[in-house]
Amino acid sequence: MTKPATPRPRAAVHSIDHFALHVPSLADARTFFQAFGLEVRRAGAGHGELELRAGDGHRWARILEAERKSLGYLCFNAFADDLSPLRDQVAQAGAALRDVQEDGFSFHDPDGNLILVRIGPRTAPDQKKRNGIGDGGADRRGACTRAQVRRVIPGRLSHVLLFTPDVLRAVDFYAQALGLRLSDKSQDLIAFTHAPHGCDHHLVAFAKSSARGWHHSSWEVTDVNAVGEGAAQMAAAGYAKGWGTGRHVLGSNYFHYVEDPWGSFCEYSADMDFISAGHAWPSGDFAPEDSLYLWGPAVPENFVRNTEA
Repeated sequence: MTKPATPRPRAAVHSIDHFALHVPSLADARTFFQAFGLEVRRAGAGHGELELRAGDGHRWARILEAERKSLGYLCFNAFADDLSPLRDQVAQAGAALRDVQEDGFSFHDPDGNLILVRIGPRTAPDQKKRNGIGDGGADRRGACTRAQVRRVIPGRLSHVLLFTPDVLRAVDFYAQALGLRLSDKSQDLIAFTHAPHGCDHHLVAFAKSSARGWHHSSWEVTDVNAVGEGAAQMAAAGYAKGWGTGRHVLGSNYFHYVEDPWGSFCEYSADMDFISAGHAWPSGDFAPEDSLYLWGPAVPENFVRNTEA
């Protein structure tokens, strides 16, 4: 009797490389992202775009000028051995492959977002970063003085959140096509997914709306103090609108969201849950009241508004 073949594990992307975001004003973008603590560089033909880099030096975003704010594309990195299986999975999930090259390809997801997959380095961490809060000796001071507060510079991009008309369809498609796994969700309102190679609780999240859209990019800082200091840094620069500081239930991270000039958000995030490579995370379906925060100020009305709808 022939032994049944062992099913090959589903191939998966391992991290986000960068995203491209269309905005109405590069000048406004430069001012906002520099205040947020990111390095902003002129780039492109005739310097007609901006690049965003965090403290790790990686180029995490391209900012392109357009009439309206929208996601240009989202680019994932994969291991070389996974690229061919990923192409097959994307096609089997019903998406038409575009621009197929030796080192990558692209396609549109069911909402029409342009997705790029290419061979590239892992940008996700290999393990959870220990922030050191509470680990000091008897001579540790609880806080520095106001004069000692340094400019907050995020270390890396943590995750992105997209609006979608169908959260569960998005989760299923990204699982079938790119191997992302469900971390947790709340009914069909919001869902969080991670890469199986070792990843924060969420790499890509989806929130329900009447249309696709860009909600926020999240940037990792060292600890909850840096989250609060980032909020103060942005308020001093004239960007006081947003939500926070607080702590999420799903992902457990501390947060502060700052509203950008186009009605979406940038998040300072610290101490998120981490899912180790090969770990079977017990995903849950949580009540709506747990989908946003454990503690913090009330959610502003515009936080869940899709300005692209």
